[in-house]
Amino acid sequence: MPPTATLAPMMLRLFVSMLAVSASTLARARDYVALLGTYTDGESRGIYAVRLNSETGALSTPELVGELSNPEFLALHPNGRIVYALTQVPAAEGKTAGAVAAFAVEPASGRLTPLNLASTNSGGALTHLAVDATGRMVVAASYGGGYVVSFPIEPDGRLGARASLIPQTGPLGPNRVRQDAPHPHSVTLSPDNRFAFVADLGLDRVFSYRLAPKDGTIARNEPASAAIAPGAGPRHSKFSSDGKSFYVLDELDGTITSCRYDAARGVVEPFQRVSTLPDGFTGKNTASEIRIHPNGRFVYAANRGHNSLAVFARDAETGALTRIEIVACGGEHPRNFALTPDGAWLVCAHQTSNNLTVFRVNAGTGRLTATTQTAHAPKPVCVLFLPTPD
Repeated sequence: MPPTATLAPMMLRLFVSMLAVSASTLARARDYVALLGTYTDGESRGIYAVRLNSETGALSTPELVGELSNPEFLALHPNGRIVYALTQVPAAEGKTAGAVAAFAVEPASGRLTPLNLASTNSGGALTHLAVDATGRMVVAASYGGGYVVSFPIEPDGRLGARASLIPQTGPLGPNRVRQDAPHPHSVTLSPDNRFAFVADLGLDRVFSYRLAPKDGTIARNEPASAAIAPGAGPRHSKFSSDGKSFYVLDELDGTITSCRYDAARGVVEPFQRVSTLPDGFTGKNTASEIRIHPNGRFVYAANRGHNSLAVFARDAETGALTRIEIVACGGEHPRNFALTPDGAWLVCAHQTSNNLTVFRVNAGTGRLTATTQTAHAPKPVCVLFLPTPD
């Protein structure tokens, strides 16, 4: 056989092999990395990282990337290289104080390097936090402590000492069990970075605070708050991508309150309430998380108890919501979920069944299609996707 005849098949096999390696490399480059916040009263030891294949939705086995006590919620610095996590630190008389930990993050792997930790120097664990658009301050809420707190951020991403701590006050809601005190549950920053909106489950109100990123402080706005329906129990909220609408997920009655946003005054004005539950449902349920699709056309909410995800279409002109579907979430107690940056996938974290599930998202209709992709994760309660490295 001529030498060229022998060489041709070898070159073909080499070329095919090179294509396979190249395809594998490209697939890895298209993976999304998510950090998982957890409760550490069992198997978990802190913050975990998991990869999602953007072609198949397959999940890797979550890996521990940062040891920390109860990092139940995470937030990303606008530079994409610093992550802030809630935690607790020892305080006087054997008690604990809420705190925020700062980590440098490697977006390609999710690996974390501790930077520092800042204490509220006040009782009550922190529940939720947000980083302002300039990357100069963190605002957090304490459900148990009944206060809102802020910290300045140094140029290197480290946290400075507490700059503001403001107790929530006002008449309590009618639910004597759950609305026994002020319970600020989340912090959502306005698109123009001028205001922080705090959903208070105990007071059935959304409070407005003015931001001062230069010194890391917050101050009460005027008017100070907007009323939500009695007994609704506001929990989490999101702004629409166009900044015109503000959506409040109400934990206790399983509704979404749609609001118009007056950006000049920093005021939200409720105009619609829609249920996240099927008509006629009478079982126990608490709503947990709300997200808006990157294209701004669809809103998603999670139900704990009914164990489902509700999907809504958003009217671009009015901001009104229309329910499209409610689908089983694939686990128990869906505490949190997140959409990939491109909006193609949704990952749902289940606190009680210790698992993640994956849904394919139809960007045209908003509908969710369950996949067989899943992963074990210990008490996952937050999903934060990292930016894809260039």
